[in-house]
Amino acid sequence: MEADIGVLGGSGFYHFLDGVEEVKIETPYGPPSDKITIANLKGKRVAFLPRHGKEHALPPHAINYRANIYAMSQLGVKRIIGPCAAGSLQPHVKPGDFVVCDQFVDRTWGRKDTFYDGPITTHISAANPYCPELRQLVITKGKELGFSLHQQGTVVVIQGPRFSTRAESRWFAQMGWEVINMTQYPENILARELGICYVNISLITDYDVGLEGQENITPVSHEEVIKVFTDNNERLCTLLYAVIESLPASRGCACEEALATARIE
Repeated sequence: MEADIGVLGGSGFYHFLDGVEEVKIETPYGPPSDKITIANLKGKRVAFLPRHGKEHALPPHAINYRANIYAMSQLGVKRIIGPCAAGSLQPHVKPGDFVVCDQFVDRTWGRKDTFYDGPITTHISAANPYCPELRQLVITKGKELGFSLHQQGTVVVIQGPRFSTRAESRWFAQMGWEVINMTQYPENILARELGICYVNISLITDYDVGLEGQENITPVSHEEVIKVFTDNNERLCTLLYAVIESLPASRGCACEEALATARIE
């Protein structure tokens, strides 16, 4: 069973396609978060995997990111779309907005974040961690649909499962970063290591706690995150359908060549 495109669902996003085939995959890194569902969409084979599992049983720090990405690779996936629930660190980035991130800051620890533990030393470039071709397509389709969409943004990835303290959140905001999330790392870099194109679509569900006290801003809660994500799932699916339908057959980026200058042999 094969697929062309992978979609990794985040909090509140556990179902994507109808008429699916379900497949259980084992990888050298253990099982992925759940069974993968595969379906045809506009002539393309799309594989969907909820990164927390269908029952949201896996907290961010316990997700087997390597197994998830490797399973997609085993299916033949060359492009991955990674939507996620995320918080805002800036007042102009509002709940319900989409942010197409172009940079990340890693504040996690202890996660298995590479496929290459040796014997060949591999230093993957993270200068531009998201696929430029996929990013531009998401931006274009989001504009056409009239969605409130930010064309770039830096996501700071925290370890979780706890939310930030006010001090941490204020620090992140003062650095000028726009988005806060718990799952964007190492998912994106693992895809890069396997030559898979990856794009993030952050759906802003709340203002982070550091913005509390500003006009009409209240701190984050898990209940509010799920409510906003659920309310906006239809918009997210509409955007994903438009992006997948418009994907060209061949890739015009350099993502598949990421290992070419990454190895010391």
